[in-house]
Amino acid sequence: MVRGLYTAYTGMSNEQKRLDIVANNLANAATTGYKKENVTNQSFDEVLTLKIRDESEAYNDRPIGSMTPGVKLGEVYTDYNQGSLRQTSNTYDIALEGKGFFAVSVTDKSGNAGTKYTRNGSFTMTKDGALVDQDGNHLLGESGEILIPADAAEVIIDENGDIYGDGSYIDTIRVSDFDNYDYLVKYGDTMYEALEGAVEIPSGASVRQGYTEQSNVSPVKEMVDLITVTRAYEANQKVIQSIDKTLDLAVNSVGKI
Repeated sequence: MVRGLYTAYTGMSNEQKRLDIVANNLANAATTGYKKENVTNQSFDEVLTLKIRDESEAYNDRPIGSMTPGVKLGEVYTDYNQGSLRQTSNTYDIALEGKGFFAVSVTDKSGNAGTKYTRNGSFTMTKDGALVDQDGNHLLGESGEILIPADAAEVIIDENGDIYGDGSYIDTIRVSDFDNYDYLVKYGDTMYEALEGAVEIPSGASVRQGYTEQSNVSPVKEMVDLITVTRAYEANQKVIQSIDKTLDLAVNSVGKI
């Protein structure tokens, strides 16, 4: 019976973690370039049950079967499927159509610069001509940080990522892809960091100027999942309440007879 309490507890703990993931997806449903997360569930590994030594078994432990003590999260993973493209007509809003990531230079609090990867293509130009995201991180090209001449009246970005200012070639946007996304870890909401062992490969994505890629979260599906999680949590809660009442009767009522 006590094992039932533990099993119900693991179910509630599992649903709480699932709820956190669903809530984060909903919170970022309108975040440009956000990729939703999903989670798998699995049972705990079965454990061998032993009858504790007593005089009926000559004081020897005896296996009497196996049991599983509940459920746990199996894996939290990211869904990298393409989000819809929204036309903005802004010169420095760019989206990727296909697999790949923009490379941006990110400086941490210690002043160390590193390369991160993102699908969020909402950039602006600083007074110095640099293309930066909303946090001031620089978009990288094949030659390093991209700088647009201040006197360029018209900036065109073609589907290959080539940037032209008034007809003159400036740089090519660096678009990276990886052969195994398991080597990418989230850095914030829309950025990813490549771990040691990640193999970068050429990307076949097309660059679309004047567009941004929307989140691939479906609010309707997430709301359905939210209801499912809530009901599963309540079911485990009722199991605990039922066992608690039974234990109360066993201790306070039966014990008095």
